[in-house]
Amino acid sequence: MTEQSKASDNAAHHCCGGHRHHDHGNADGTAVGNADKAIDPVCGMSVTIKPDARTYSYEGETYYFCSEGCRTKFRDDPYFYLSGNADIVRSRGKPGVQYTCPMDPEIVRDEPGTCPICGMALEPMVPSNEPSAELTDFTRRMWISAAAAVPLLILTMGEMVGLPVRDWIGERIAVYLEFALATPVVLWAALPFFKRGVDSIRNRAPNMWTLIMLGVGAAYLYSLVATFLPGLLPEAYRSGDKAGTYYEAAVVIVALIFLGQVLELRARERTGDAIRALMDLAPKRARRILPDGSEYDAPLDNIVEDDLVRVRPGESIPVDGEVIEGRSSIDESMITGEPVPVEKTTGDRVTGGTINKNGTLAVRATQVGAETVLSQIVSMVASARLSKAPIQGLADKVAAVFVPTVVGIALLSFVLWLIFGPEPALAYAMAAAVSVLVIACPCALGLATPISITTAAGRGAQAGVLVKDAEALERMAKVDTLVIDKTGTLTEGKPRLTDVIALADRTEDEVLSLAAALERGSEHPLAESILEGAHSRGLTIATVSGFEAITGKGVRGMVGRSDVALGNAALLADLSVETSAAEQVSGDLGGQGKTVMYIAVDRQLAGLIAVADPVKASTEDAIRDLHSQGLRIIMATGDNERTAKAVAARLGIDEVRAGVLPADKKALVDELHQAGASVAMAGDGVNDAPALAAANVGIAMGTGADVAVESAGITLLGGDLQGIVRARKLAEATLRNIKQNLFFAFFYNALGVPIAAGILYPVFGLLLSPMIAAAAMSLSSVSVITNALRLRRIDL
Repeated sequence: MTEQSKASDNAAHHCCGGHRHHDHGNADGTAVGNADKAIDPVCGMSVTIKPDARTYSYEGETYYFCSEGCRTKFRDDPYFYLSGNADIVRSRGKPGVQYTCPMDPEIVRDEPGTCPICGMALEPMVPSNEPSAELTDFTRRMWISAAAAVPLLILTMGEMVGLPVRDWIGERIAVYLEFALATPVVLWAALPFFKRGVDSIRNRAPNMWTLIMLGVGAAYLYSLVATFLPGLLPEAYRSGDKAGTYYEAAVVIVALIFLGQVLELRARERTGDAIRALMDLAPKRARRILPDGSEYDAPLDNIVEDDLVRVRPGESIPVDGEVIEGRSSIDESMITGEPVPVEKTTGDRVTGGTINKNGTLAVRATQVGAETVLSQIVSMVASARLSKAPIQGLADKVAAVFVPTVVGIALLSFVLWLIFGPEPALAYAMAAAVSVLVIACPCALGLATPISITTAAGRGAQAGVLVKDAEALERMAKVDTLVIDKTGTLTEGKPRLTDVIALADRTEDEVLSLAAALERGSEHPLAESILEGAHSRGLTIATVSGFEAITGKGVRGMVGRSDVALGNAALLADLSVETSAAEQVSGDLGGQGKTVMYIAVDRQLAGLIAVADPVKASTEDAIRDLHSQGLRIIMATGDNERTAKAVAARLGIDEVRAGVLPADKKALVDELHQAGASVAMAGDGVNDAPALAAANVGIAMGTGADVAVESAGITLLGGDLQGIVRARKLAEATLRNIKQNLFFAFFYNALGVPIAAGILYPVFGLLLSPMIAAAAMSLSSVSVITNALRLRRIDL
C-alpha cells in the first residue's frame, strides 16, 4: 500500500470511525438483528449497510453514502474527505450573503427585501451569476400589465384609429370590461408598488413609490367611483348616470413603470459585470497533486493551504501560491494591467487568476478562498460600490424635500384646474395631478451617483486600479499636487551594478571579484547587487579573512595576502589612500544618480564600483502624462540630495525633498495642505503610511507593504506610475459622468413637473397625459444608467 493509501485509510478511520463494516447477516447479504452502520464520509450521517446502499470503492475500501449528492462529491475528490481537509474547510464556515440598496448603501441586511428609505429591492453586496428574483418577478408582472393595457387602449382610443369598439358593445359593457381588465393589474401586478409606497409612509421616508402609489391609486379609485357610484360626483362631471374613468391610465402607468424597472434592473445587473468577470478569472477546478505523485482534477473549493496543484500551459492559476517546480511565463495583466508576461521559476510567488502561458508548474497553495489576491480585489470593488461620494450629498438634500414638494404641487395643480380649468374641470384636474405625481419620481436622481461609482469601481479593477471608496475617487479627480516616493515607486526598488572602473593596471573582472569577496560577508543593501554582478560574469569569488564592517564608511578584509577595502571616500581617507585621480569620474557617476564606492588594494586605489536603483521603464512616460493632466509632482525620498536631484532632473520632476524621514513626509503633506493644495501621496512602504493617511488621497503601490495599502484610498496592483495615470483618468471620467447624471435628473424634474402640472396649456393647449408622464419617468432612469455604463468602455 502506498503512503498516500495509508494516509487516506488512517484519515478515514480517524475521522469517521471506519466506513466499511462486514455484514454479519444472511447468506444473501441482508442484515439480521441490528443492521451494521457506516458513516458517510461527506456529511457524517449514519448509513445502514444493505445491498442497495449507495457505495463507492476507493483504494480497496468501500464507502457508504446517504445520498447520491454525497457520493458524487466524494467521487470528485476522495482525498479531500479522507485527509481531514473537509473538516478544516467546514470549520471556517462560509460567509453569509448580505444585501444592500444601490441607492442607499448604508442599508445592509442579511436577507433579501426592500430598502426602508427608497423602497428599491436590496441586491447582493457581491454580484453573483444567479438570476435576479426581482427581475424575474417584475418581467412577469410587466407582461401581464401589458396584456391588459393593449385592449384597454383599444377600448378607450380605438375610435381614433377606426376601431369604434365602444360603439359596438355599448358604453356600460365597455366600462365594466375596463374595470375587469384593470383590477387584476392594479390589485395584483402593482402590489409591490403599493407595498413600497405604504412602507415609505410608515418609515417616514417618502420616495418614488409614494408618488406612484398616490398617482395610480387616485386614478383607480376615481374610476371605481365613476363606475359604481357616479352619483357621488358633481352633476357637471357626469352625463346622467355615467362619468369618465381613468382605468386605462392606471394600467398603462403600471405597465410602463414595470417596463422602466425591468430595463433598469437589466442595466443595473450589467454594472456588476466587471466583478463577475473578475470572479470568473479563477478556474472552478484545480489539478491536485497527491503525495504519491498521482494527479486528478478537484473542485477549487476543496483546495486548502499547503495543497499542491499542477498548472498546465494555457490554464489559469487556481490559488495564490509558491512555485515548487517548473518554469513558465505568467500573464499577470489582470492584476497589473500590463500585457508583458513575467517569468516565474522555483521559489517565485504566483497569483490566482493569472494565466500560465507556456510551461508546466507545480504550485504550493499559500492563500485560498477569501484570502487570495483575487478575492480581496473583488471584496474591495464591492466595498467601493457601497460607498457614497461627497457629491451625492447634494442629491440627498434635494431628495429629502422633493417628494413632499411634489405632492404639494400635485394638490395645488388639482385645485387650480378644478377652479380655473375648462369643462370637465375634474377630469383635467385628475389628469394634471396624476401626471405630476408620476413624472416627478426621483429614481433617476437617486441612481445618478451610485450607478456611476459602481461601474467605475469595476472598470478600475480590470485595469489594476482598486478604489477603496467613492470619496477617494472624487477627491482624486480634484487633486493638483502629487507627492511620490522614489525607491520602489519611481525606481525598481532593487539596486543593480551599473559600472566597474579599473585603475592601476587592473582589469574590471579583478576589481569586481575583489569587491564581491568583501561584500559576501556584508549585510549592506548594496552588497547583493555587487554579488549578482559578479555571478552574472561568472567570476570566482575568493574567501575573505579578517572581515570588518566600518559603520557608515564601508568594509575591509584580507583577500589572499592583499589588504582590500571597499567603501566611500571617507573610508579611503582614513586609510590615507589618494583618490584625487578618480574624483572626476566619481563626480560624473554621482551626477547620474549612482552610488559610487572606491576599492583599494594594499592602500592603493584599484578602481570604482557604481550601483544604481534603475528607474522603472514606464516612469518617464507616466510623469509626462501626469504633467499633461495638470499635476505638480514632488519627489520625497530618504536618499541623499545629489542622487535624488539627478533622478528628478532626468524625469522632469517639479520639486525634490531629499533626506526625508517618515515624519517629514507627513509634515510635507500638511505643509502643502496649508498652502491650499489638494494632495495625492503615492508610496509603497511602511514609512509612507502616515503620509498616505494624511493626504487627500493616499495611493498605495500594490507591490508594497500591507500597512501602506490599508492607509490608502486607491491601490495600484501594478506598482508603477502608469497606474496613477489610469486612476486619474478614471476619477475625472467618473466625476464628469456623475455631474452629467445629476444634471439630467435635476433638469428633467425641473422641466417635467411644471409641464405635467399644465403650465403650457394656456399658451399652447398642451397637457401631458399621465401615460406619457409614466413613459418619460421610466426612460429617465434608464437614460441615467445608460450614461453611467459608458464608463465600462473608458480607455485606461
